[in-house]
Amino acid sequence: MIHPTAIVDPGAYIAEGVEVGPYSIIGNDVEIKKGTVIGPHVVIKGPTKIGEDNKILQFSSIGEDPQDKKYAGESTLLEIGERNLIRENCTINRGTVQGGGITKIGSDNWIMAYVHIAHDCIIGNSTVIANGTTFAGHVTIQDFVILGGFTLVHQFVVLGKNSFTAINTIVLKDIPPYVMVSGRPAEPHGLNTEGLKRNGFEPEVIKEIQQAYKVLYKSNTLFKDAKAMIKEMAENCEPLKDFSEFLENSQRGVVR
Repeated sequence: MIHPTAIVDPGAYIAEGVEVGPYSIIGNDVEIKKGTVIGPHVVIKGPTKIGEDNKILQFSSIGEDPQDKKYAGESTLLEIGERNLIRENCTINRGTVQGGGITKIGSDNWIMAYVHIAHDCIIGNSTVIANGTTFAGHVTIQDFVILGGFTLVHQFVVLGKNSFTAINTIVLKDIPPYVMVSGRPAEPHGLNTEGLKRNGFEPEVIKEIQQAYKVLYKSNTLFKDAKAMIKEMAENCEPLKDFSEFLENSQRGVVR
């Protein structure tokens, strides 16, 4: 299943059944588990661990050194879960010692062409990352996030689960769960209600989230007071607890 023109380092572990396409290069300390397909002209550098049933298409660079001037050759890691589709010309860098030593991608993500995922990023599960999206270092993307094409995300920003960015959005602050944003810089534009419906949120729960959104974005309430109100509203609603905890834990401040 390894094309004769591919170069595989003896220090790599390639599980039975993995496909490696023409002219791809698999470096030392790379682990690729069963069912994964590596297309032609892909370069994978270790230490990198790639789980089962991923598909990585041509001209992608996976596990290269971080683009960080502090990087001094330390052994850091890229870890990719299962069933991810990584399209053409994507670049995904390993972590840095200063950032925890790991860049991590979960499972079931759809990563489109020309996406750049920098050092120490943490990507959750079931995200959609459209063409040309770029993450600076230390970005966290929670589950079920959808990013429109050419979204740019600043260092240390967190995007809450089920949030949504429009095309050409520049994200400089955290985006709470369920919120849609657009603009340069990003501004809130309602809830990702269609995404919530698709992910099984009941209409009553969506209404409660809408009430919390109005408190945060429509009531002219001070941020600290809005957080207190939403915390009280969240006592009997688990999705609102996620919303409330996100506001409490934000380090960069949230988009408002």
